[in-house]
Amino acid sequence: MKEVINEQNINKILEKTISPSPDVVKKILEKALKKEGLTLQETGYLLNTEDEELIGKMFQTSNKIKDEIYGERLVLFAPFYVSNFCVNDCKYCGFHCSNPEKRKKLTLEEVKDQVKILERMGHKRLLLEFGEDPAENPINYIVDVIKTIYNTKVGNGEIRRVNVNIAAATVEDYKKLKEAGIGTYQLFQETYHQETYKEVHKGPKSDYERQLFAHDRAMQAGLNDVGLGVLFGLYNYKFEVLALLSHSEYLEKKYNVGPHTISVPRFQPAATVNTNFPHEVSEDQLLKIISILRMAVPYTGLIITTREKPETRAKAFDIGISQTSAASSTSPGGYGKEKALEQFSLQDSRDMDQILKSILNQNLLPSYCTACYRLNRTGETIMKLIKTGKIHELCRPNAILTFKEYLEDYASQDVKELGVKVIQKYLEKISDDQIKKKTLAKLKRIENGERDLYF
Repeated sequence: MKEVINEQNINKILEKTISPSPDVVKKILEKALKKEGLTLQETGYLLNTEDEELIGKMFQTSNKIKDEIYGERLVLFAPFYVSNFCVNDCKYCGFHCSNPEKRKKLTLEEVKDQVKILERMGHKRLLLEFGEDPAENPINYIVDVIKTIYNTKVGNGEIRRVNVNIAAATVEDYKKLKEAGIGTYQLFQETYHQETYKEVHKGPKSDYERQLFAHDRAMQAGLNDVGLGVLFGLYNYKFEVLALLSHSEYLEKKYNVGPHTISVPRFQPAATVNTNFPHEVSEDQLLKIISILRMAVPYTGLIITTREKPETRAKAFDIGISQTSAASSTSPGGYGKEKALEQFSLQDSRDMDQILKSILNQNLLPSYCTACYRLNRTGETIMKLIKTGKIHELCRPNAILTFKEYLEDYASQDVKELGVKVIQKYLEKISDDQIKKKTLAKLKRIENGERDLYF
């Protein structure tokens, strides 16, 4: 286990890197601009930087790196909570089994109804969420839900990619997810600090090693795109960031591909959850975390959700975030009139129209693209494209095409007017004349009713 997380080493790094000089920090930022990543010690210096002027330079650096790798694109998705039955009694989660609130598990017909609502909102990519309960949420039920989602279409709407966040499972179960055609398998350690992990978990999830090596089993099953994360606020955020990076380095070394995504959720209150955790992370600290992660793992997708306020999210988009949830619900059946038990409270309750206006006013390009996953540009393949910079030749046109679909099928007049301007702005940035010409031709075909056109 120490190959993945060595707590003693992490603590030594944090002690060694206290109060870094401005010269040390500036040299690290210069290195970061090369987009080669950072060592744990270099990251420790940045985590221990408290000077506001230097933190401002960190934000400028991560903004530049994000722009060079991901450009203006911001990938949108929706979480889809299918069941809140759970056998664990985790102290931070609204689904904890001692919560007396009534539980909800969607039937396949209810899944269809929810998917139709999400498609009418314009979503093309979902993240499935289930509580851990082998009796209520067995793997075959999860697979049936995935198949139902892919087979449910309304109007021009369809879900083209299903990512999955389920409890740590076996290689055999992960193979079933692979056969069902999922995109990324996402699982958070919640906290890498073993003593804290033991304190906040009760039930099957209390097995630290089962959780820690879940991504290994997923990789062994052929799921080469995995997502990591911690729940910031359970323990010292500086420790957690170094642990996340240590886990990332381990996966890169062992499987030749690191995490496809890293998520940065902060603890948010929920029904019957004790909110008195001693390591609360402020908004400023969260933004610092995002900036540092963008520099430390430049080619990894960073995710922020509607756990955060609109203002916080807007700042995060500028300094490193490349994927975000939009118009979310955290309860089964939550996209309709029925409201079941929520996992946590949301800080951004805006509808899709409001969120898109905000994104477009930031001169960002909303993307609903799922092309790489459907063409098997995953794992090592996608990382090679990203690291050579060639991904822009595919991602910018594909983002434009998927957003054009949204404008044609779902947008309000205000969003459509803003969206047309943003599309035109980034069409001009396509440097390859042939690709630009083909993109313009595909845009015309979308206007004439065709859908799902991509490079």
